[in-house]
Amino acid sequence: MEWVLLVIAGLLEMGWAVGLKYSQGFTKLVPSIFTILGMIASFYFLSLALKNIPLGTAYAIWTGIGIVGTLILGIILFKEPVDLLRLIFIGLIVIGIAGLKMVSAH
Repeated sequence: MEWVLLVIAGLLEMGWAVGLKYSQGFTKLVPSIFTILGMIASFYFLSLALKNIPLGTAYAIWTGIGIVGTLILGIILFKEPVDLLRLIFIGLIVIGIAGLKMVSAH
């Protein structure tokens, strides 16, 4: 169950990171509210996951999900550049996330 909570936390991190872009420096009310709520929810689910997952592992996976997801959403939503090196490095992050999960005792 703690891994599900960690994935939810990571997905929420993606959401609030994208929300930061839409909030335009917290000058847009509705996106700002959703961004702040996403931050709070993301930290809450991360805190629940930390009850049973080692801190370093949980934090690396949480940020990894956020990094990869935000990069992908940036490409889709904001037409950010896509090039081979960027995709290779995203792949390396995914491999790192998978590796951490495999070596985790939980």
